[in-house]
Amino acid sequence: MQTGDKLPEATLVKLGAEGPEEVTVSSLTAGRKVVIFAVPGAYTPTCHSAHVPSFMRTKDGFTAKGVDEIICVSVNDPFVMQAWGEATGAAGAGITMLGDPASAFTKAVGMDFDAPPAGLHARSKRYAMVVEDGTVTVLHAEENPGVCETSGGEALLAAL
Repeated sequence: MQTGDKLPEATLVKLGAEGPEEVTVSSLTAGRKVVIFAVPGAYTPTCHSAHVPSFMRTKDGFTAKGVDEIICVSVNDPFVMQAWGEATGAAGAGITMLGDPASAFTKAVGMDFDAPPAGLHARSKRYAMVVEDGTVTVLHAEENPGVCETSGGEALLAAL
C-alpha cells in the first residue's frame, strides 16, 4: 500500500444494536475523506496508551481539515473492539472501532505481520492513512509495531 493506491474492497465488522454488522471499505470511503489507523491489537501497550489516545486528542483538528470520520482497525473481533473503544473513551470521542477478525483487509493492503513470541499472529502493522474517495492520499507506516511516532494522530494531522 502506498500513496495514490485505491483501497481494495474488504469487509470489516462492528458491533451494532443487534450484534455484529459487516461494513464494507467502499461504504466507509466513497465520496468521503476519512482517516484509517491500524494497530497490532486491542489493549496492547502502545496501542492502548499512545496510538488511540493520539487520535482522540487530534479529532477536532481532523474535523477542521474536512475529515468525515476517524476509524481504528485491528485484527480483533467486534466485541473486543467495542469494549476497547469504551475502555479507552475512543467510542465516546467519536472514533469508529472496527474489527478485521480474519485479517482480510490487513492482508489486502499488505500490512500483515506475525510476532509469535508476543502471541501475535496475522496482525496488522501500525499505520495511519488519509483516504479520499477510496484513494490513499497520505500514508504513515511504522517500521516497528511497538512504536507510535509517524502513525500517531499528531504526525498525521501535521501532514494535512
